[in-house]
Amino acid sequence: MQTASKKVINGWAMYDWANSAYNLVITSTIFPAYFVGITSNGNSAGKHYAEFFGRKFVNTALIDYALSVVFLLVAFTSPILSSIADYRRNKKVYLRWFCFMGSAACVGLFFFYPGDIEFGIILFAIAALGFWSSLVFYNSYLPEIAAPEDQDRVSAKGFALGYIGSVLLQVICFLIILNPTILALVGMDPKDGTAGARLSFLLVGLWWFGFAQLTLRVLPLTSKQERKSKKNVLVNGFHELQLVWNQLKEMPVLRRFLLSFFLYSMGVQTVMLVAAGFGKKEIFPNPEDEPKLLITIILIQLVAIFGAIGMSRLSKKIGNMWVLILSVIFWLFICVAAYFVQNQTQFYILAGFVGLVMGGIQSMSRSTYSKLIPPTKDTTSFFSFYDVTEKIAIVIGIFTFGFMEELTGSMRNSIIALGGFFLMGLLALIYTKKVYDHHYATTHN
Repeated sequence: MQTASKKVINGWAMYDWANSAYNLVITSTIFPAYFVGITSNGNSAGKHYAEFFGRKFVNTALIDYALSVVFLLVAFTSPILSSIADYRRNKKVYLRWFCFMGSAACVGLFFFYPGDIEFGIILFAIAALGFWSSLVFYNSYLPEIAAPEDQDRVSAKGFALGYIGSVLLQVICFLIILNPTILALVGMDPKDGTAGARLSFLLVGLWWFGFAQLTLRVLPLTSKQERKSKKNVLVNGFHELQLVWNQLKEMPVLRRFLLSFFLYSMGVQTVMLVAAGFGKKEIFPNPEDEPKLLITIILIQLVAIFGAIGMSRLSKKIGNMWVLILSVIFWLFICVAAYFVQNQTQFYILAGFVGLVMGGIQSMSRSTYSKLIPPTKDTTSFFSFYDVTEKIAIVIGIFTFGFMEELTGSMRNSIIALGGFFLMGLLALIYTKKVYDHHYATTHN
């Protein structure tokens, strides 16, 4: 196949630009800091609880549990929806609706005031559901619009644009929070300590929805005649899943790669989801230090741009598998260092290393999987397995992190579990590479 036109490639990559603002502002920086801040008032030192429908949780653990539920829901529903989308050839419709769901929930967070914990957590969960559900349909376009030799480059371009776009909006939100006079210009009370954060949530929703229109306008949509279903679409969805599963059983390299991806994703995704909460509690507990934390997260995103592009180029020299193995080794050392980090300077250095491998491992994982799947029109069904693997990994990883914190009273102890995930992922990747090398040698002799 030939790679699609530059217009289509750029349009596809723009969805990373659009939705990554959610991942940075809502998941990683301002929302966690805001939530920890409004649930720390009145608690004794080191004990920060939030009440959710009458039950008390450690505040950061409550966010972890909410995300775990979302990822579990995505894991169970995305295979059905993606199979239906493949059967009816209308995955663009699902991409549009989940984009609308997530962005609308972010807009709704503008009305999340202290004391409305249930309201905030529910909208936070809906936004996460929209974001992660849309990604399976978005990712599945990659093998359709890019030839195998271009998929590393196109995947990296998406992540790079995502980091640039998210950092740009993060800086805008950062300026709003630090400069209350901007709030007065839009008719908000500059003395309202929550106004800056809540306005940031609103901007994320508008940014996500607005820029996503550029993607939705250029991505191909199959004709109505081809999308017309002749069978019960739900039954056929399960049938398509069975066909994909049968193919996976005959593809040892792809099957083992999914196992490796599952293991190291428990660590990678959890680190990215809990980094802001860890920094807020362990390194930047004082309110006056919060800007330093936000700046650090921004720097992580900027470094990640170079990491994604650099690993894409490195893969041309040493291959995807070696790049992934080296990345997981890097992550393992990051976990060890994070357990012992004590001051802000050490945190800054550690954050730089996180950024270096954060973008690269996500980009390379997506493009490697895209290369390993067989030529097929049912790319959404194949990427649903990729998506389910990632989501179940996140459920285990983030639930373990939150549970360990509640059990031991320290987020540092949770890092030990993440190190174990990375170690298992490394061993699985090494085994996968051996199978891959053997398979490649056999099929090319």
